[in-house]
Amino acid sequence: MKNTHLSTDSYKGVRDFYPEDMAVQQYIFEMWMRTAQSFGFERYDASLLEPADMYRAKGAENAEMVNEQTYTFIDRGDREVTLRPEMTPSVARMVAKKARTLSYPLRWYSIPNLFRYERPQKGRLREHWQLNCDIFGSTDISSDVEIIALAHQLLTDMGATTDMFEIRVNDRRIMEQLYTELGVSEENIPAITRLNDRKNKIDVTQYKDELLKILGDDTVVEKVITMLDTDDTKSELVAGLALLGITNVVWDKSLARGFDYYTGTIFEIFDVSGENNRALLGGGRYDNLTSMFGDEAVPGIGFGMGDVTMRDFLETHNLLPSSITNTAADVVIVPQSAAENLAGQAVAHQIRQAGITASTDIGTQKVGKRISNAGDRGAKFVLVLGEDEVSTGHLTVKNLSSGEEQSGQLAELMNFMSVA
Repeated sequence: MKNTHLSTDSYKGVRDFYPEDMAVQQYIFEMWMRTAQSFGFERYDASLLEPADMYRAKGAENAEMVNEQTYTFIDRGDREVTLRPEMTPSVARMVAKKARTLSYPLRWYSIPNLFRYERPQKGRLREHWQLNCDIFGSTDISSDVEIIALAHQLLTDMGATTDMFEIRVNDRRIMEQLYTELGVSEENIPAITRLNDRKNKIDVTQYKDELLKILGDDTVVEKVITMLDTDDTKSELVAGLALLGITNVVWDKSLARGFDYYTGTIFEIFDVSGENNRALLGGGRYDNLTSMFGDEAVPGIGFGMGDVTMRDFLETHNLLPSSITNTAADVVIVPQSAAENLAGQAVAHQIRQAGITASTDIGTQKVGKRISNAGDRGAKFVLVLGEDEVSTGHLTVKNLSSGEEQSGQLAELMNFMSVA
């Protein structure tokens, strides 16, 4: 007969999260939430589904992304729908909807699930989760400093030192002025910006050839390259970060950030290690994005940090705590035989009623092995339940960390089990 079994492989470019993977994911999310909230950011969310036109509405790069890199389909109501590839347009839509009733500045964060149809590679998959942090309603340079300081803090809160990463910053407004001074026409600046977004991924000859196609003049090409390589920018942003003690900052004129909606400050944080030399997060200022939903523009600045690159960074620098576990319960009841399984469930239920997490190991391995398994999974206490314990109600609980044991009726042991 023909083998009709389905494959156990997941869809290409996505991940399965077994409990040990989920524990790491949960650790990353909890650290993200803790740091964002320490800056006063509030959490929001939105649907995975958005109208496809929302991504086409702002510039050629975004239209290209919808056409080539998104999961876009026609729903049963004949509407063109996209699984969101990024969160910034969604949050801009939400802010625009209530623009006149919100109290500014807004500090919002989210951890959305995102999808892009692209070639899977290290640090980049077709599905990932991403921390998005945004400040709306302020054009003051202090909000630019604050959002980058938050990104910096996210890494240091996870144990990173400043020699492990570098903050690269640029400004679209400054770059437009410099291009104009070199004789570059306004209509060619977006094309140069998109080319610069690929600058580190192509060789010098290809870069020059493509720049020449845009500019059509060898002299201007050389002027542009010289300008990009000249470090002569004095920046209020860099000075503001230095006031906070953040000095691992580089002004990088070639930094572009591909999205057309950026209007001012742009930034990326790079892992400087040889094993994982890549961008960890990126963002920038987008002061006009909400205007595509109405006449009123609410200025914004923000960034996104992906969970794939975050985990790669933590593993590269040995920053993941060895104690990370996806613990099922603090107390594990181990019945000596199947005859005590239901009694074990009853004991676990009473423990949970006291506000302590508890589970019953109804496996068939030897008692010693099940006790060992409970410790491996992060349980703090174990209670072995045999025929005598069931009949008398006299139980013994062991603290797996200290080895201390206490015996008595269940009610008498609650305080012992609650200390952990």
